[in-house]
Amino acid sequence: MDRDERFPRCNRKRMKEPRPPVKTRTTIAAILSALVLAAVPPLAFAQQSPALAPPRPGFSFPQKRTLTYSVDWRVFPAGTAVLRFEAAGDRENLTASADTSGAINLLFHVADRFQSSFDRTRGCTYDFNKQTVEGRRQVSSTLHLDYGQNRSVLDEKNLVSGQTKHVESPVPACLTDLLTGVFYASSQSIELGHNFVIPVVDAMHVVPVTMKVEGREEIKTPLGVFKTLRVQPTADAGVVKNRGNIWIWYTDDERHLPVQMRARLFWGTITFRLTGNEAR
Repeated sequence: MDRDERFPRCNRKRMKEPRPPVKTRTTIAAILSALVLAAVPPLAFAQQSPALAPPRPGFSFPQKRTLTYSVDWRVFPAGTAVLRFEAAGDRENLTASADTSGAINLLFHVADRFQSSFDRTRGCTYDFNKQTVEGRRQVSSTLHLDYGQNRSVLDEKNLVSGQTKHVESPVPACLTDLLTGVFYASSQSIELGHNFVIPVVDAMHVVPVTMKVEGREEIKTPLGVFKTLRVQPTADAGVVKNRGNIWIWYTDDERHLPVQMRARLFWGTITFRLTGNEAR
């Protein structure tokens, strides 16, 4: 049975269902933020969060690479997500844009931007910035991690109301962020039956996310057919369990390239499929 058939989808007659509420993110955040930590209370950082494992021997992040994903909501085209990697000395800069299109854009306009800067050798995130436009919600935030001072600094502004927030909190050494975490997993050894943990930070929360390697599958994308390993991110805090299920399909080779991502949420299923992989 094709994997897609094992995830229930609504038929076209249900198009008249109410659109997702504004507070529900309908973009790349549904998967990247699906590791979503906003509802999770801050943890005791030093005691409960494991250290971020360094990349496996021989692995290196791309000097320059652009990945493009088509985004479908249920059976309907919903938009496009573009991610760009670029080396800058001992750091890697990762940017992502996610925009709705077509009928979905008329129902619920989204234009999100994410930027992450992390250490190419150890994987530690230094800066994670977000600019989100989701319906009437417009927020800009910057998160800086100062490992020398063991603290994080968050500055956030609501672009509609003008309300601002500044928060400083202690952090342990070496964390990854929501955006980088999905791709940082590629630097680890992904083997069937082997689970590994990634400490993920967003705003002022840190959650240990367990990456469960569930099985092997062949996945069809516009770029061809890939042999993959299916991985399910889960969190002991229960946020993934309570809000839905997420799966990521990484190529079963040295690259561990994420060729498909899927979030099955209470208001529908969102699927990302790789449509472009360019050295630019």
